[in-house]
Amino acid sequence: MKVMFRMGFVRLVLVAGIVWMLLILSVLLFHVWSCQSSVAFVSAICNRESRVIKILDTMGIVPQPQQLQQTQHRCPLPLANNPNRVAIPSGRTPDKIVANLHYVMEDEEINNSSKSPPLFGGRETWSQREESFKLNSTMKVHCGFIRNGGAEMDPIDIKYVKKCRFVVASGIFDGYDTPHQPSNISQQSKKLFCFLMVVDEKSLAFIKSNVTVRKDDDGGQWVGIWRLVLLKNSPYDEPRRNGKVPKILTHRLFPQTQYSIWIDGKMELIVDPLLMLERYLWRGKHTFAIAQHKHHRSIYEEADANKRRKRYARPLIDLHMKIYKYEGMQPWTPEKGNPSDVPEGAIIVREHTAINNLFSCLWFNEVDLFTPRDQLSFGYVVYKLGGAFKFFMFPNCEYNSIFVLHPHTREHSSKIEWVKNMSEFEGKGSILKESRGGLGLWTPYPGNLNEVVLPPVARTSKAG
Repeated sequence: MKVMFRMGFVRLVLVAGIVWMLLILSVLLFHVWSCQSSVAFVSAICNRESRVIKILDTMGIVPQPQQLQQTQHRCPLPLANNPNRVAIPSGRTPDKIVANLHYVMEDEEINNSSKSPPLFGGRETWSQREESFKLNSTMKVHCGFIRNGGAEMDPIDIKYVKKCRFVVASGIFDGYDTPHQPSNISQQSKKLFCFLMVVDEKSLAFIKSNVTVRKDDDGGQWVGIWRLVLLKNSPYDEPRRNGKVPKILTHRLFPQTQYSIWIDGKMELIVDPLLMLERYLWRGKHTFAIAQHKHHRSIYEEADANKRRKRYARPLIDLHMKIYKYEGMQPWTPEKGNPSDVPEGAIIVREHTAINNLFSCLWFNEVDLFTPRDQLSFGYVVYKLGGAFKFFMFPNCEYNSIFVLHPHTREHSSKIEWVKNMSEFEGKGSILKESRGGLGLWTPYPGNLNEVVLPPVARTSKAG
């Protein structure tokens, strides 16, 4: 009987161990599946599984956060538990470097005899560009919105946004999307935040023909929680460049706003915005947060990927990078102190401080002058400001846990994206050139770029 008892006990222990391991494996597999899922409800579960993962972590079963961040598409967000208990700062972060920031409002004609219409970004000279990176307590810089340059907001919307201290902003241009309603939004956030969807005239017409648009008593137009904000007279020929106006110049569109969260129009927000501010700004005393790119850390890697994926004319991307290389921009190394020179720009969390507003202006000016690929310019502006601009670059797996990605209603493609060499712009090919943006690529540069050799690029992923 003793022998039989011992054998039965051993079998019981073995069976219990197998069941326990199967349970752990099932939990881990469900966690990985939910974090990879594109279904909003299931994806949201990923952000609420952290307690289970923490329990398993204490048993030494789960990989460390750094390993998870490197391998997972999504990972649990370290959010506060209750938005009603989030302490909102009462004041503003002091402006210690730039105290007074002013903007160029009138277009300056290079040739007085020229009758060219004003440009939205202005006609910034190479010397003005260089001066704009020299920090002073009082500064005046180009920052879009040149008078009569386009992107005019309706007076009804101007009046409405004046009350918005907290903003979730998004944008749809050229009719590529319809607004996606955010989920998991607390009542506290619904009271605090204005949800502003910036659209051009073509997108407004497209939205009205595909979804229900409600008008309030003041004439404001709504799709669900989103207040539509119309920008009349698009400033650029290229829709991608138009989309950079509300994305980067949020502080110019909504000057009374103190905190903003930008999310691209093709994304559905699935995280409470107040919890996002607490996680990405207030907890670590940051004022600007953006995600690290999943694949690239050097702008030269990102430029190579942009050429392979036909995001803009290849020779113009090369010219853009040669200018940055000539001006001293080196490939990313750990010694730079930042996780990467390349962000995922689809989500930006920021407080509208003077230094952040200046950074946004300078970032936008680069997008206006060169290619519309803002990921190529971000690290360059950080470099030019010499460490004065502080930001929090959070893990890419957290970035992917903030939203559900929806496909565009149609694919975007411009003829300029297919250009392989400069000769294609000659003769009849001149119509491929943008007439109101990227003019720095066609303005003689005050330096010899012929001897500039771009750094070699190691292609780290098929995704590019």
